[in-house]
Amino acid sequence: MRKNGILMHISSLPSDQGIGKMGRAAYDFVDFLSSAGVKCWQILPLSPTSYGDSPYQSFSVYAGNPYFIDFETLKREGLIKKSDYEDIKWQDNDRTVNYSIIYNNCFKVLKQAYKTFKKDISKKYKEFKAENKNWLDDYALFMALKSKFDGKPWYEWEESIAAREPDVIKAAENELEKQVEFYKFIQFKFFEQWKNLKKYANDKGIEIIGDMPIYVSYDSVEAWAFPELFDFDKHKKPNAVAGCPPDAFSKTGQLWGNPLYDWEYHKKTGYKWWLQRLNFSSEIYDIVRIDHFRGFESYYTIPYGNKTAEKGEWKKGPGAELFKEAERKLGKLNIIAEDLGFITDDVREMLAQVGYPGMKVLEFGFGDGAKNEHLPHNFASSNCIVYTGTHDNDTLKGWVSSLNGKTIDHCLEYMQLKKKKEIPMGMIRLAWASVAEIAVAQMQDFLGLDSSARMNTPSTLGINWQFRTKQSDFTDKLAKKILKLNKLFYR
Repeated sequence: MRKNGILMHISSLPSDQGIGKMGRAAYDFVDFLSSAGVKCWQILPLSPTSYGDSPYQSFSVYAGNPYFIDFETLKREGLIKKSDYEDIKWQDNDRTVNYSIIYNNCFKVLKQAYKTFKKDISKKYKEFKAENKNWLDDYALFMALKSKFDGKPWYEWEESIAAREPDVIKAAENELEKQVEFYKFIQFKFFEQWKNLKKYANDKGIEIIGDMPIYVSYDSVEAWAFPELFDFDKHKKPNAVAGCPPDAFSKTGQLWGNPLYDWEYHKKTGYKWWLQRLNFSSEIYDIVRIDHFRGFESYYTIPYGNKTAEKGEWKKGPGAELFKEAERKLGKLNIIAEDLGFITDDVREMLAQVGYPGMKVLEFGFGDGAKNEHLPHNFASSNCIVYTGTHDNDTLKGWVSSLNGKTIDHCLEYMQLKKKKEIPMGMIRLAWASVAEIAVAQMQDFLGLDSSARMNTPSTLGINWQFRTKQSDFTDKLAKKILKLNKLFYR
């Protein structure tokens, strides 16, 4: 079945509290998608964000972002009053997220909600804690300790706690019992609100495409509590870290800094940790996009402490074996493989073995000839997802403004257009007309926004993940325009 999708993260939803939340505006957005005939809502990872505000650098692979918990819903439940949050200055403007303001105020409101909640602990809360015990206990203790140590990364905590000496951990659990319970409450409320929102979308015929990063942050509960999962030395320091080698986009490569996996250990356990993670992602999303999928075939390793990604080497990953094991244990998985970047024949072979659809990005298609694999006439089959651009790309309007004359001419000729300003909509039509199973565009591109609305510029800090929409953006006129497009191309 041919489908279409819109890519926009929860953080970008309209809100009076500085960042998108899982409340009324989220449900209104689902209604907008439904009226526009949109079949898929694609989001970024739901994880809590840390330094740099990136959802791809999180404290946990399981936990949800507290910033997305809706205060209006908590108020209706009697857990907080309007005065607990309405007098706080949440934003500098209604088009960008100021993460510093959110960080300094969000937890004050959630603590007030917990104060009321703990007077009458619900049965549902106890069930949630029991069902998620395998990750929730460690995560809540990790966050309580992080708070105690002024937000420092775990590898800068007291040595005995960083090393998780059993008697010290036991003492910390007793000392921080109330704080630990608070972080469990946050996750209870997050997943309660998320599951309600997802059900609402599903009932309207809309699937959620979620995002699963391949790597975890060094400052994460996983690295602290389960060092055996990673390529660490005996002091829990990485031997090497993740990144990408130098290419046309980056002369010194990309130094992500995430710890790498000890794949031999994972293989010995039958990939147990990965199976749990894939199963969890498949439960909270309808379709799971796995970021940097090529890293399962071979991954780039950079010696720990290097300042750039220029010196590194490729090492073999688990390949298709991990995903064949997952299908044996979990059944057929609905996965999109993010197969962008340096793609070799071995990577293509792994993709063929697992059968997951890969990605095509139209912004990568223009300017270097007719053989480019991202141009629709080269799509070998419908088993792919086509994007006009991803969250790492410029908006279509911004992209067009940066193109040289030769590339502009290529776009105009390929799409049979006369004017440069027609290219952004021409790109959307091109994606929708293609054979790809799902065609996706960013919300910014349907709104015709320039580079100031770009979600992320890789290898930069302090300017990303800030884009927000306003309620007035989602007009009936725009919904009808998108619906017409979907009908025209049978999506």
